[in-house]
Parts: sequence; C-alpha cells; structure tokens
Amino acid sequence: MSTGLPVFDTTVQETNEWLRAVETRLPPCSRVEAYGATRAVLQGLRDRLPLALVLGLSAQLPMLMRGFVLEGWRPEEAGGSRDLKTFLDDVEGRLPPGFPRETIAAAQAVLAVAAKRLDPGEVDKIIRHSPGALRTLWPVEAGGR
Repeated sequence: MSTGLPVFDTTVQETNEWLRAVETRLPPCSRVEAYGATRAVLQGLRDRLPLALVLGLSAQLPMLMRGFVLEGWRPEEAGGSRDLKTFLDDVEGRLPPGFPRETIAAAQAVLAVAAKRLDPGEVDKIIRHSPGALRTLWPVEAGGR
C-alpha cells in the first residue's frame, strides 16, 4: 500500500524494518508489541540524555519513529533518574498492558537494534553520556565498547 508520497512510504518501510528487527529479538512479541517496546525504551532513554544527544539520536531515526520518540517530550523536564531500576520501572510503565516479556529483555532488544541501525559514533556518544547502569543494557560491541 502506497501513500502516494515517497517520503511517507519510505519512513513507513524503514520503521517497519526497525520493528521487525525488535520483534525478531523478542519472541513471542507481535509487531504491535515491538512498537510498544521500541517507543517505551527510546522515550525512557530520551528522558535521560542531554538535549544535544536527544536531537542527534532523533535525527538518525526514520521520520515516523522520530515522531513517536519525541511525542510528549518536554526538554525542560528531562534528566530522569539515572539508576537502572528507575529506568526499567519507567519503561515498564510505558509498555502496553500484558506485555509478554520482561522489561529488561525489551530494553536490551531495542538497544541492540539501535546499535545496529544508528551511526556507531552516535551510539558511542549516547552510551558515554548514559547513566552508568544503563550502559549495561547495550550490546557489548556497541559504540566501540
């Protein structure tokens, strides 16, 4: 199905590629649940990064994903708690009801896909500026670690 606008068709296709990759890492998740996990994890991360890194991250996402990652964002309220438990609680609160996997598995899956799809230099910056405990959720090889 085409929207008739190549820029929209491209962003839908690229977003579906991301969601398929997350879905593959999180069986038995559906595409809808993969979307929920991706949105929850990236928004949780967004709330813990400096403004410049949020903008750098969002600039590399497909336009459609950029929209749902930045949806409801209030930069002046950024700087969420920097400990792992609070991050995972935040992500869990954003996941769809009845999500079939553990929150930590969702976070690791989404960040693994991000590490493969984003520029390695940008991933390295995000990891270096992430709270220490959150760095453990990224794949070992991400960002030159």
